[in-house]
Amino acid sequence: MGTNFNKLWNDPAFIDPSQKAKIEFEVALIGKLIEAREAKGLSQKQLADLAGLKQPAIARLESMKATPQIDTLFKILQPLGYTLAVVPTEQPQK
Repeated sequence: MGTNFNKLWNDPAFIDPSQKAKIEFEVALIGKLIEAREAKGLSQKQLADLAGLKQPAIARLESMKATPQIDTLFKILQPLGYTLAVVPTEQPQK
């Protein structure tokens, strides 16, 4: 009997929880970048030009073949009207 992806993904013996959190963060971040680019009606090439990058760099980022450096993220986020922020993962109890 085969093992499905969800079973493996949720098995701490298969993937370390901190590694899982990192992957989930990267997927969410890249998803938001793509969503923001498309909402602005920009092609990868147009975003690359605005960010001072080359289109293949945007393509590698969006396909998760490359992990962006912080300075690259800032270059991409600025023309999209976004910035990075550090926020608490949980709301304080009142």
